Amino acid sequence: MAAPVATTATRPCNVSPEAVKSFIDHSPLLFRFETGQMTKQQFFEQIRTASGFRGDQEEFSGFFSDIFVPIEPMVALHAELRRCSIPTYIFSNTNELAVGHIRRRFPFFRNFDGYILSYEHGAMKPDAKLYEVVEKHSGHQHSDILYLDDRPENIAAGAARGWQVILQETPDKSRAAVEKTGLLNHGD
Repeated sequence: MAAPVATTATRPCNVSPEAVKSFIDHSPLLFRFETGQMTKQQFFEQIRTASGFRGDQEEFSGFFSDIFVPIEPMVALHAELRRCSIPTYIFSNTNELAVGHIRRRFPFFRNFDGYILSYEHGAMKPDAKLYEVVEKHSGHQHSDILYLDDRPENIAAGAARGWQVILQETPDKSRAAVEKTGLLNHGD
């Protein structure tokens, strides 16, 4: 029996998913979207025009945002920090579509004290403006802030402000680094 062949009539776009990803990654669209310079409708229209996407915005949102999987050891570490009464914040370069998807799919996302999201503040990490928002929103500065991120340039910007920083490489390495700070003993 022959394998099914996708035709342009059965594909949601005129181009491959890889071509759409490449377009998003190599155009200013994602930056503009994640700094709040365009609405989700404007972003969708730009992608639809460039790709020939035939679905509606809700269908596109599902394709675009369904890229996340929880890292269970990090979710558990966050829960442990919360049990120790350590305030925690989401500090992310992101957009309205991704955040909506995450809020619907991942209950742990509700368990933070605050959210500093690039699209709401008109700047992306490592822009100092967004780090200032973290300090203002949390009420803390310098070494009172412990910051985990998977991008070296973002960690460098936090370190330049005197923050304690951890480069997220693996859950085990991050947990060991957090343990070294003594925060997990905070509730004892």
